[in-house]
Amino acid sequence: MATVSEEQVLEALKSVNDLQDKDNIVSLGMISGLMVKDGNVGFAIEIDPKNANEYEPLRKAAEKAVDAIPGVLSVTAVLTAHKAAEASPQTAPPQARGKQMVPGVEHIVAVASGKGGVGKSTVATNIALALSAGGLRVGILDADIYGPSQPRMMGISGRPVSPDGERLEAMQNHGVKVMSMGFLVPEDTPMIWRGPMVMSALQQLLRDVNWGDLDIMIVDMPPGTGDAQLTMAQDVPLAGSVIVSTPQDIALLDARKGLNMFRKVEVPVLGIVENMSYFSCPHCGERTEIFSHGGAREEAGRLGVDFLGEIPLDMAIRETSDGGKPIVISDPESAHSKAFRAIADRIWEKLDADGSNTQRAMPNIVMQ
Repeated sequence: MATVSEEQVLEALKSVNDLQDKDNIVSLGMISGLMVKDGNVGFAIEIDPKNANEYEPLRKAAEKAVDAIPGVLSVTAVLTAHKAAEASPQTAPPQARGKQMVPGVEHIVAVASGKGGVGKSTVATNIALALSAGGLRVGILDADIYGPSQPRMMGISGRPVSPDGERLEAMQNHGVKVMSMGFLVPEDTPMIWRGPMVMSALQQLLRDVNWGDLDIMIVDMPPGTGDAQLTMAQDVPLAGSVIVSTPQDIALLDARKGLNMFRKVEVPVLGIVENMSYFSCPHCGERTEIFSHGGAREEAGRLGVDFLGEIPLDMAIRETSDGGKPIVISDPESAHSKAFRAIADRIWEKLDADGSNTQRAMPNIVMQ
């Protein structure tokens, strides 16, 4: 396989001219964050944010120019605008914030955590599969650009196709549609991107994908409360959010931060899930509360939100998720699967009870 260099990529991009200046995008200094690794190419095109819609054809032209280089396996170009002087999300006037609906998707629910390592992706995956097992049309958006988990957890490999050259078709397994950055770059490729590049990539994964008609989309959020989380919370019409935490105090402290972030941007918090709630020895049956127990239930009561349920720390849950056949699919009659289905049922009931059967427009993020 031919080795691809940064010089080759830049030379190819010189064939693409800016819409305004009529000079090529390389000479104009519009290319940033260029990464070339094992035939996989990623870069950002810096533009004025108010012209973002006009520049979508240019972004696709840039990807096409680079994709023609021998040896290139994948190309990911994003539009970013950290140099433009625009109002911040907090100060932008309401009339400047457009509606960003996702056609065909009835409800969008974010599954989030204040910190990593609490099993959020495992919970999100099993909730999605439980909703699907209940007869709903379900999709999963893997919003963790830096550490995508859904391709492995959902047992999906390969790259999405684009029959019309405009939109990607969502990947699918176990009856659930999925889109993730993990489908577009190799599993071991680091995503060395700044915040604005991540935000633009999330927008494309959400809106440049043919999701079809979905009753509910589960968004597997990245951990924390940074740029990516703010993008999804403010620029996506979320019907609600679910917070995942382990029982110990330090995890609950971070979970509280995540919950408060959603409240600040007026996204309903549907409830809290306590993951790794306890451990039952598979040999003797003795129960050990490794991370304490009941902390998330108590925190939910203090914060005035629902406690959705608890999931134990169990090897079967970990092994099935790592193997691409999560417990809800591989052992649907197990106690763990029933716990996930009960949580999924409560989420769906709350969406109907809250009257959230239509998308709710949230303010747009203005990238800087």
